[in-house]
Amino acid sequence: MTSQRDEDDASQPRRHETPTERLDRNWASLLQELRVVQTGGQILTGLMLTVPFQEGFEELSSREQYIFVVSLVFAVLSTVTLISPVALHRLLFRRHAIDQLVDRAHLLTLIGIGLLGIALIGVLTVIFDIVFGGWAAITAGCLALVVFLFMWVAMPLRERRRLSRPD
Repeated sequence: MTSQRDEDDASQPRRHETPTERLDRNWASLLQELRVVQTGGQILTGLMLTVPFQEGFEELSSREQYIFVVSLVFAVLSTVTLISPVALHRLLFRRHAIDQLVDRAHLLTLIGIGLLGIALIGVLTVIFDIVFGGWAAITAGCLALVVFLFMWVAMPLRERRRLSRPD
């Protein structure tokens, strides 16, 4: 969650803004990020919702269908979680709760991105299983997990640590 300590890190240049201006800036920044990730998640979810009704879905093995449905559940959960900050904003609107809104929306966004990553790994695994078979699917899923963990967790955390170190 976003905290005062994160925003007031001594190694970062100071902005000349009030706490409310900082929260407004953080909210605007979060909304921009949500626009990107929501679009990808919603497109994935929408496409996945149509797949079971397509010809040939019943030809998938039960394992492939199971992985697909689990991935679909994660895609739907991701979509719901990534849209939740908007609903939260509507319910907190004019309640002078921007600090709670920013903190909760930040957490929901991180959870939504994680759920989206799981959905993407599942979809990739099913596709590799259909095209190349079991070991290729397991390999592709594991490699995707490693790439997502590196790109979405390890690299950002490394940068965060690097930026928080005194010069």
